[in-house]
Amino acid sequence: MPVNFKEYIESLEDSRLFVTTTDKRIAKLYPILVWKENEIKLKVLALENPAYAKALSQIARHYGEDAKVDAGGRVLIPTNLRRLLGIEGQEIWMEATPEGCINVYSAAEYNAQLENAQALLPQANEAAERKGFV
Repeated sequence: MPVNFKEYIESLEDSRLFVTTTDKRIAKLYPILVWKENEIKLKVLALENPAYAKALSQIARHYGEDAKVDAGGRVLIPTNLRRLLGIEGQEIWMEATPEGCINVYSAAEYNAQLENAQALLPQANEAAERKGFV
């Protein structure tokens, strides 16, 4: 895990993590307090659409486990999640999100997202330049 991610997690009031997926493409390392907020949001979603809330909750529980960052800055991703995502013994990419979790991508997922980004570059650059991006 990159040092800045490790320092972020260690700076939290509760440095435990919940490691799971909700889309079966990307592993997510949720600080436990962020995950508890998600559980509340799932209860709200259940009032609108119980089937959606149950699906998300069931997948998250099936693939998820509590975890901690070890002294070496590593986090154990559950075996069934590593196998699902094809990341056992493979290179991974990590990204912090504004919501406070850390996304973990397999090479295949990362490359697919990179290809999508590259396809949008001409339009994205034009739009950004109109907003003053240099």
